[in-house]
Amino acid sequence: MTPSFLPKDLPTINLFKRRTVLIWIILAVAMLGLVVRLVYLQVITAPDLLDRARRQQMFTLRPFIPRRMVTDRKGTVLAIDRPVYTLFAYPHLYEKNNRETGKDTKKKSFEELTTEIAEKLAPILKKSPEKLANILSRDTTSIQVEYWLSEETADRIYALQIDGLELIQQRHRLYPQQELAAELIGYVNVDHRGQAGIELSQEKLLERTDQAPAVVKDGNGNFIPNRIPVGMISSDRTSLQMTIDSRIQRTARQVLKQQMVKFNAKRGTVIVMDVRDGGLLTLVTEPTYDPNRYYEANVKLFKNWAVSDLYEPGSTFKPINVAIALEAGAIQPDTVFNDEGALTIGGWPVANFDYDQVGAVGPLSISQILERSSNVGMVHIIQRMKPSVYYGWLERIGLGDISGVDLPSETPSTLKPQEQFNEYVIEPATAAFGQGFSLTPIQMVQLQGILASGGKLLTPHVVKGLINEEGEEYYQTKLPTPRQIVSPATAQRVIEMMTNVVEKGTGLTARIPGYRIAGKTGTAQKASTTGGGYSNAKITSFVGIFPSKSPRYVVLAVVDEPVGSDAFGSTVAAPIVKTVIEDIIVTEGIPPSHPEEVISKIPTLSEPQPSIMPSATVSPAPQNPTPATTSSPQPSVSPKPSRDRQ
Repeated sequence: MTPSFLPKDLPTINLFKRRTVLIWIILAVAMLGLVVRLVYLQVITAPDLLDRARRQQMFTLRPFIPRRMVTDRKGTVLAIDRPVYTLFAYPHLYEKNNRETGKDTKKKSFEELTTEIAEKLAPILKKSPEKLANILSRDTTSIQVEYWLSEETADRIYALQIDGLELIQQRHRLYPQQELAAELIGYVNVDHRGQAGIELSQEKLLERTDQAPAVVKDGNGNFIPNRIPVGMISSDRTSLQMTIDSRIQRTARQVLKQQMVKFNAKRGTVIVMDVRDGGLLTLVTEPTYDPNRYYEANVKLFKNWAVSDLYEPGSTFKPINVAIALEAGAIQPDTVFNDEGALTIGGWPVANFDYDQVGAVGPLSISQILERSSNVGMVHIIQRMKPSVYYGWLERIGLGDISGVDLPSETPSTLKPQEQFNEYVIEPATAAFGQGFSLTPIQMVQLQGILASGGKLLTPHVVKGLINEEGEEYYQTKLPTPRQIVSPATAQRVIEMMTNVVEKGTGLTARIPGYRIAGKTGTAQKASTTGGGYSNAKITSFVGIFPSKSPRYVVLAVVDEPVGSDAFGSTVAAPIVKTVIEDIIVTEGIPPSHPEEVISKIPTLSEPQPSIMPSATVSPAPQNPTPATTSSPQPSVSPKPSRDRQ
């Protein structure tokens, strides 16, 4: 029985208190949990959450960022990126084109829809509706209808608003001049990576470094215009400028093709270098390819043989040897040698190219040795130096090394081991007239540049640098400092001798009235591919330095394996160099140094009207060159006298 002084509802009151306490405990625990959660969110994980929020709000644009444009020195576009489009079709979506306009509208069948789409696309894609209908009706989920569509074509297709069609944008590298400079520029593959030429060697310089802009989106994914940072969206407008001149390049290619067809030659190259800085105005090789359609070309054409393949220069190397001998003090400009026409060196015969016709020549000055291209005279000159000294000079000018041109896959020149060169006297003797060692055409131009530049060894190059939209220089490539090889006086003496070669020697076919050109012809038999010795195939060449006074250009033409008894350096290569120099004269507006010669060629009204600058008509007597060679370790020379025909 409950005591009378206690409330009758005491159990109810106690229960209420207990429930209240429990609720407060629960609330306290909940509040504590919230505090812990807030601390966790606001302190511990705050940096990560903020980063996630930024990523959700920010969107990085991936715009079309083209590869840098390539131009020649005058601004002619040689390579440029453009957006192209691939057209895809999705047959399962054709049905969406059945848009009913009323209850009685009859839905078109799949065949009808396909035919209708094909008829709309046919005039745009320039294909027959039947052919397109066959493509569009293939039993597959995705169909590639056409690729490499221009922006204009893509816009016309987009305007049709046809369901089931999609245009995918891609980058495409276009070469507007086609094959004009393919050996220099190269091409890019389907992944837009350079595979040859400067597209490969200058990959980093051609790829733009634009930073993709980031913008802010709202909760629905829309861009917020006023949240785009000022200056965030920008574009690199610089272009890569080359040193070449498309006008001279085009002329060189045309005349090279003509001579190759005339003499049924295997291949050829023409190189023009500016001796002020080593910039190449022209580098042409034939045969070549169209980089726009590289996939149709023979893969052998992707190699620039003017940079990658070796050849024996023959008589075009004789002026270099004369400069070496003069600089070494082995000879003087007025030194005279007796040219016997033929002689024996270490048991091996060496003879002039015309020995069978003229026999012994007699006394010759250094200049006359070059004019006649006397092999015997050159041997006498080199014999004035110890083989070890001569070998050191060959190394000094760069034989055994590369020229350093900024094109890929350059092959170093070859030189016999010094022990062999010093031991066998035939080695320096054959090197005297440019045989027994090999170099690339580009290195031959570099070595001739020693004479043209006042004795300096320049680095040939085709990349000038980056320019902005106004044509102003933005970045210039860094080149090695030229090395002084011979004195300016020595170089000038040899240039004067080479001028006589063109004026009254074997280089008459390169003479241009009113102008003076220093030059040298060369015709050398090619080394046998089956063993020691030489084959019957020959390689013809001519090097011209223009103008003789204050030289600026070195022009080299090399034609490999021309056919015919009249195929020599003077008949095959020299006319090429002459035509190229004539084009340089016109392009650069170079006045004649001897205008009286040009005036004397102007006919009177009663005379026939010949060209102002007629081609020389001197034709050297045809001779068959015979080999001179050495092979490691024991010299191996043809039993016939060694000769190098011009």
